[in-house]
Formats: sequence, structure tokens, C-alpha cells
Amino acid sequence: MKADFATLDRPDVTGNLLADFYDLLPRAAEPSMLDPAVADPAAFSPGFALPELDSDVLGFLSVATARWRPLGEYAGHRMTMLDLTGNPGTGTTKTFASLLIVARAVAYIRRTGEPVVIFSPTSANKGVALRDAVLRAIDAGLVTPSQLRVVVLAPMSCAHKMRASRLSTDEYLRALNPLLLYSGPKAEDVKALGREFVDRHAAALRRDRGINLWFTLELRNYIVADTARAFFEHQVAPVGDTPRVHAHAVSSAFGLLGYHRGREVLEDMGSVDRASRPASLLVQHLGAPDMVVNLRHGDFAETRRPEYRLDPETGLYRQSADIRFPQVTYDPAEVLDPTFYTRAPATSPAMNDLITRHGGDGVVVSLAECVARYPALRLMVDHLPADFRELREWSLVMALTGVLNAIDRGLVEAGREVVVHGSGCYTATDYELPESTVPVRTVDDIAGVLA
Repeated sequence: MKADFATLDRPDVTGNLLADFYDLLPRAAEPSMLDPAVADPAAFSPGFALPELDSDVLGFLSVATARWRPLGEYAGHRMTMLDLTGNPGTGTTKTFASLLIVARAVAYIRRTGEPVVIFSPTSANKGVALRDAVLRAIDAGLVTPSQLRVVVLAPMSCAHKMRASRLSTDEYLRALNPLLLYSGPKAEDVKALGREFVDRHAAALRRDRGINLWFTLELRNYIVADTARAFFEHQVAPVGDTPRVHAHAVSSAFGLLGYHRGREVLEDMGSVDRASRPASLLVQHLGAPDMVVNLRHGDFAETRRPEYRLDPETGLYRQSADIRFPQVTYDPAEVLDPTFYTRAPATSPAMNDLITRHGGDGVVVSLAECVARYPALRLMVDHLPADFRELREWSLVMALTGVLNAIDRGLVEAGREVVVHGSGCYTATDYELPESTVPVRTVDDIAGVLA
């Protein structure tokens, strides 16, 4: 179907998701979310207090920008991008939660005088953003290098996404903030390995060395920052008579869950009508399509996926049994982007419930589909390089391809406005790789680094 990407008369507005809504963010935290230790009494948490919004904190938060960008129309659907990639140090939406996590740590350090070590397994982007946020806090004079540190554990398969900074080039900072690369067989095992390390060593680190080890890989540490997406939308382009759908390339859908929590806050305040809550479109890839599978079938069984057959004339694999899966792919087992690696995410039931109540669907995309759409996508946004081989983060391309496919296949209700969450886009030329990383495979390996 031919696209009309002519720009419409819509606002193009930039704001700061954290600084602009600093007083509103605590409303997004339910009592049980205020402190992760509520869920696990043995776990360290700095609480949710934030430092005073003075000039130093404002400088620290200055990269938390978002942009509401009109994209034109496609097949009768007005399209907008919520651009969350403005921080050049990360190129992803993980900036917002990471800055808020670090701000909470700063408030705790100032309140108690105790040091904090943030520890996070990551596919890559969360780790990059946490390292960026910690360095920003140090450079802003909010903390000293010995007061706040970060230890990141990423799979070796995502090493090409990690970034050099002074945390990797400065010998002193590098020793305090090691970048660990897991060399085991399954990328997602970094989560279990990180959890095991914390369970076995956090108490001893606190008792013997006075180190507060904060394991940040929990939904409640990310959802609050993502609520600001709803606040920003309501400020710059409130939902009108035309219903909307929000589309997002997802692994566990933290971003969409946060958006919906923000909408709930606005609804509870009486600022918006509950009946106007937008629908959600989940976009995933063949390497990890579990949320779409679970949404449609209620389980994560691999047998739910359609069978692909090789087309001897084109060399492509094809299927036509399920419109929510790619019609063509170079390889049914491909991994389009290793950032999206979560299998059987615990967030699926919550996202399913939101879609049941407010509408929406899910779609899976392939590299072949993204490549076929790529020239048209470059007409829509200026983020994308001429050569798609330069891309190192495919979130935005996945989301846009998924939206166009979903519209063409009737998965988006006719006439709906579409808001695409631009959650990540960067290329090989946007950063340099760190020269110093530490390979690990076991809990003892991690403990040895922190000894």
C-alpha cells in the first residue's frame, strides 16, 4: 500500500521528561513500589526520595529529552513518533530510568553518607545508560567516584553495543566500575547469574565492607520514569476524539507498562477520561516473540509459531498461516537484535490485561521485512543512516515496520492515530567500543572482580 508521508499540521515539541514532571513522578509510585525492599526485605533499596531540583541536578537531568514528532499519514492513520533517543550518550529510552535510579542513589548517599554500588544484568542498553548516568552524576558533582559505582553484567553477544567513556578509559574509574561480559551459552542467563550473585554476596559485602549493593533489575525501578511519557503526551498533544494506539518494540514491555501507569495517574487525578486510554501494539522479532505468542494463546509454547517453508525461487522462507508473524524471513531462527532477548517475560499477564481492557494487538517482524520497508522508513524519520548495515540498534526500525505491517494486515483499527515510541536507534559511528572488559562465567568470577 502506498504511503503518504507528507507532514501534517501537528506540534513538534521537545521537553524534559524528568525535570518537567519532577514533582509528579512520585505520584506514579504505588506504596508497594516506593521501596523494592517491600517485596524482598533482604534487598537493599535507596527508597524513592529524590534530591532537590537545583542547578546541579538540572544539569545532570538535561539529557532526559523527549520529542513529539509528526510523521504524516499512512493508509488513513495519522502517525507520530514519541522520540526517546535524544541522549547522545545512549541513543535509547533507558536514559530516563537510569537517571532516575542514579538520582535516588544520590539522595540516599546524601542522606546517610553510605556508598552505593548499582549492579545490573543487561542485554546492553540498560547497562550503557546506567554507566552514562553514573558518570554524569560524578561530573555534575552530585557524588564522588567512591560514593557511587556501577557494575554491569552483559552477554558477550551484545559486546558490540557497549560504549567507551571515562568509566572505561580512566584507570581509577574503570576499576571502580567494571564492565563484565558473560561468556556462557545463553544471553538471558545474565539475569539468573546476577540474581544468584546478589543472593550469595550482597549481605557479606554490606557486613564486611559497608557496600550497599543495589540490584536494579526490577520493574518498579523502571516503570516510574516511563510514566512521564503519558504526562508529556497529555501536555503537548492530549488524546482527542480520535482514538490512539501506542506502538513499541518490546522485550518485556517495561516502557508501555510505564506509559499505562502514567495514564492511570492522570485518570486518578481527573486530568483525562479513562475511556480515552490508548490501545497498545506490541512489536517483537522472531528471536524472542513470546509476548505476542502469550497475548494470542495464553502460553509461551514454541509450537504456537507458524511453520516456515523455503521458497526455492527466492531463497526466502515464507508462511501465510498467521498474520501476526512475518510473511517472509531470511531465516526462521534469526535474531534481528540481541537486545530483545527475554523469553517468557513475567510482564506478559499485566500487558495482556491492559490490551484486553483498552485494546491493541501484537506483531512480529523479520529482518527481511525491515529491509524491504527501510527506504520508506527513511522518508518518515531522519534518524536512519543510508546504509542499514550501520545500525547497531534496531528498536525504531522494528517498531515502524511493525506498525506499517499491522496496518496493512488490519491489526490496527481503522482511523486510529498511531504513536510510535522511538525507544532506540544508534549506529556504529555514534560511539566507540570500550577497550577494557572483564569476561565472567560464574558467580565466583563476579565475586573475584569485586573482591
